[in-house]
Parts: sequence; structure tokens; C-alpha cells
Amino acid sequence: MAKVYEFLANGFEEVEALAPVDILRRGGVEVKTVSITGSPLVESSHGVMVKADLQIEDLGVIDDADMLLIPGGMPGAQNLKDDARVGKALLHQVESGKRVGAICAGPMVLGALGILKGKRATCYPGFEKFLTGAEYTKELCTIDGNVTTGKGPAAAFVYGFKLLEQLVSVEKANEIREGMLINELIALH
Repeated sequence: MAKVYEFLANGFEEVEALAPVDILRRGGVEVKTVSITGSPLVESSHGVMVKADLQIEDLGVIDDADMLLIPGGMPGAQNLKDDARVGKALLHQVESGKRVGAICAGPMVLGALGILKGKRATCYPGFEKFLTGAEYTKELCTIDGNVTTGKGPAAAFVYGFKLLEQLVSVEKANEIREGMLINELIALH
């Protein structure tokens, strides 16, 4: 079973953080949310309190993750960018040849660490200036090697299913997409 850790800081965007967690868990991926606040409780950008599964202080070096995730939202993404423990974990993950993902303002964390150099990436419009060394795609979701980026709240489902495709299979992603009635939503367009 694939294992994912998602970092949460005060000011995270709810949909971008929790929709991918929901999709991945439905698909059989073990996902752990990780608070960096010094408490299990993390407050979203819209005042929703979420209890994280773990606190970053309890983790040490993360060697068992297939993927590390960074949600967007402000000031959440900035808080993650400013946390040296998050940066260290992301760099270790990439240096180990493993996957990372970030959505909306979250890719600025990857950009600040040099992870996006020479990669194609997307983010919330206006944050492309923080994608240091990347080619900005404007896509809802961009996958380039071991880096997956999403554009913003409306892209959270597309992003989540692309993560599931990478961690489990396209077939499982299609099964979960069908069960969540996403195909019906898409048909409305």
C-alpha cells in the first residue's frame, strides 16, 4: 500500500488539502496529515479547525513516504515555506527519487527549494513568479517526473485523481471517480 504524508499549517485551503486526502484514502492509499503548528489542531484559511493525524515533531526523518503533499491557501503555503522541517523533508524526498505534490500557492514551497528547476509546473494565477526555474503551464494539473502540481481549489479533484493514478492505478482512479459521481459532474459541461 502506498503511503503519503500531507503537511498542514495554519491558513491551509480546505478543499485543496482534504479533497486529495479523501480521494487517496478511498483508493486505498495510507494518508497521514501532519501538523506543523505544535498542536494536532490546524486552522484553515476559512476558520475550519482540523485535527491532523500526526505532528511533525513526532516524525523524525521521513523515509517511508511514497509522496509528500503541500496544500495551498494563504498564509498556509507561506507558513509551510518558512518551516525548515518541511523543506528538509521535501528535499530528502526528492533526493531519494520519490514523489512530491503541491497545489495552488503550495508550489511556491517547491520553487523556493529549487525542486521545480527544469520542470513544468502549474499554480494559482499570480503565484507563477514563485515557481523558480519552472515552465508555468496554466494547466489544472501538471505532472513532470516526480513532481505533480495543481492550479487551485477547482482543480483539487483533478489533482487528487492524478495522484491516485500515480500511486495506485488509472483503473482505481476511474473506479473512485465513477463512485464519487465525478463523471456526471464533468458531463454537465
